[in-house]
Order: sequence, then C-alpha cells, then structure tokens
Amino acid sequence: MVTLLAKIFIKDSEDKIKQREAYGMLCGVIGILFNVLLFIGKFLAGTLSNSIAITADAFNNLSDAGSSIVTLLGFKLAGAKPDTEHPFGHGRIEYVSGLVVAAAILLMGYELVRDSIGKIMHPEETEFTLLVAVILIASILVKLYMAYYNRAIGKKLDSAAMKAVATDSLSDTAATTVVLLASIFTHFTGIKIDGYCGLVVGLLVGYAGFDAARETLNPLLGQPPAHEFVEKIDEIVMSHSEVCGMHDLIVHDYGPGRQMISLHAEVPAEGNILELHDVIDNIENELRETLGCEATIHMDPVVTSDEHVSETKAAMVSLIKAIDEDLSIHDFRMVSGGTHTNLIFDILAPFGFRLTDEELLTEVLQSVHEHFGDNYYVVTKIDHSYI
Repeated sequence: MVTLLAKIFIKDSEDKIKQREAYGMLCGVIGILFNVLLFIGKFLAGTLSNSIAITADAFNNLSDAGSSIVTLLGFKLAGAKPDTEHPFGHGRIEYVSGLVVAAAILLMGYELVRDSIGKIMHPEETEFTLLVAVILIASILVKLYMAYYNRAIGKKLDSAAMKAVATDSLSDTAATTVVLLASIFTHFTGIKIDGYCGLVVGLLVGYAGFDAARETLNPLLGQPPAHEFVEKIDEIVMSHSEVCGMHDLIVHDYGPGRQMISLHAEVPAEGNILELHDVIDNIENELRETLGCEATIHMDPVVTSDEHVSETKAAMVSLIKAIDEDLSIHDFRMVSGGTHTNLIFDILAPFGFRLTDEELLTEVLQSVHEHFGDNYYVVTKIDHSYI
C-alpha cells in the first residue's frame, strides 16, 4: 500500500531533501491512521476482556500515533531552507524528532510497568473472546507491516527517525503477541497472569525506547562517519594523480543529506600552484556531485623530488609502524641545519590508542635517536582522526 501511495503522490525529483520530506510526510500520515485504528480496536478488546495488558497495549498504540505526528512535523521542519539563523539548514530537527519519539516510548514503558505491577498486586478476572483474538491478531499483522515499510524507507532515506518508528513497531508486535498468548493461557487454565504479561509489555516497550534514543542521540552528539562513506571519499580524492596523500578528514553532519567535509590533500611542493588549485577545485566538485556533500580541501605541499627526503620518510614510516601497525604519519618535512636536522611530521593515532600521547611521543623519540642518531631532532604532534 505504501509503495502504491508513494508512486501516486511522490514524484521523482533530483531534490533529495524535498523527496525525503515527501516520504516522511506520507509515512507519518499512514502511521497516525494505523495507530489510531489499532488504539480503538485494542481499547474495545481491553474493555470487553477487562485486561490491563490489552488496555496498556492500546494506549501504547495511542502514544505511537503521537510519535507519528512528531515524526511528520520533524520531516516537515527539517525540509526548511537555510536562513540567517540556521545557515546550514534545519536537517538536525529530524534527529530531535526521533529523540522525542524515543522519550515518548520510554514514558509509555514506565506507565505500563507501573500499572502492571498494580494488577499483579491486585489481580482481576479477565474474559477472552473470539472478537478479542481477532483484534489482537489483526494488530500483530498491521504492526509487522508498519515495521517493514518504515524499516525499508528508513534505510532508503538513512532516516534515524523512521528507523526508530520501525523498531517501535517491532516491539509492539512482540508485546501484542505476548498479550495474545497470555490471554489464551489464562482462558484455558484460569491462572491469572495478566499483570505479569503487562509487565513484560512495559519492559519491551522501555527497551525499544532506549534503543531508539541511542539511534538518535549518536548523530546529535557527533558520531564518526560510516566506514563506506570514508572509503568513497578516499577513493575519489586519491584517484587524482596530483594528490600524494590525504589526512585530517572531518565530516560535519547537519542532518541527513546535509553533510559537509573538510580534509587535507598532500600535493607536490614542486608543482604549479595554479594548476594544483584547479585540481583541488575539481575534486571538491566531484565530491559534491558524487556524494552530495559540500567539501573544503586544504593543500599541503610535500617534497617529492628529493631522493634523500623520500628515503628518510620511508625509514620514518617503518619506525612508526614498528611501534604499532595502526599508526601513520603525514606532512613529512626535513629542515637541515649546520648542527642537526629537524624531522617534522604529524602522527595519526586511532582513538583509544593503547599509549597516551606523551608515552607515544617518548617512544617515537627513542626510536628516532636509535636509528638516525642524536643529530636528528623530531618536531611532531599527534592527531586522532578517521583517516
């Protein structure tokens, strides 16, 4: 159904942000409709059966309808164009809306757990009928479908908010299944487990809320870019023969489809600066057209025609790799003087490296003195980055 509606109402467009907004609006409206219908059906079933678990599950769907409204508003606001107060756009509102959804799920989980504990302390008789069973089975099927289309479109758009809704729909499916099985069990055995099942539902909902919050908090706090994204950037930059190396990559995430990157590209110091600048401009344009991100590239000149410098750099790389294979160097330069030679470079270490920066620097200095002698001095700093 969603695919059919998307073909009818969403036109193909090169404006990915507008297309994203259209998909978000469509899924939000459908989510509201489904969840309101499920609330009405389950509330009726809960009233007829006097079941706290079914009634709790009904109000869980009502909160989902509210979450769908938040998601819909989030997509609408995220599609707003940049302005003087928000020059990088409003894309992060989508992450905020996902966080609001997660908070609503956590709150509902708490309410369900509290009410279920009360039912455990004071159990009541429940009644299970064929109508109640049909309503619960239909609810499970609808929620599975909602999880399917939200997950599929969430992956298509790389939307944290829609992935959170998909996760919530799966937890609702599990919760309703527990309620159905518990109702059948109580009907045939007479053992009152309604409150315990409501407790299980509440815990499942709470876990889904925690997982959804984690999914939306990470991009808000600043998570590293996907490994595949970094590899594509490296492939594009290094495909140009004028570029000798690349480092200090930073990805700024201003919402889905609104990424800005900055990096340093090493170029031959002997090259024509105007020609090299033109190459860098072409790379920036290629990154924009291929990956849909704005790019700013800083040129770092490195000596490539001096054999002694090249040999010394190769020796320095070997010394660094002997300390740890995960280490690398960039911006290597040599400045010779009357009494000593300065080896100037930056060390790139992964986050959480086993040595502190001070310990690593001490080990590097010791290795250089052992290999080159005391007339070589090291001037270096340690960076932590993606590449």
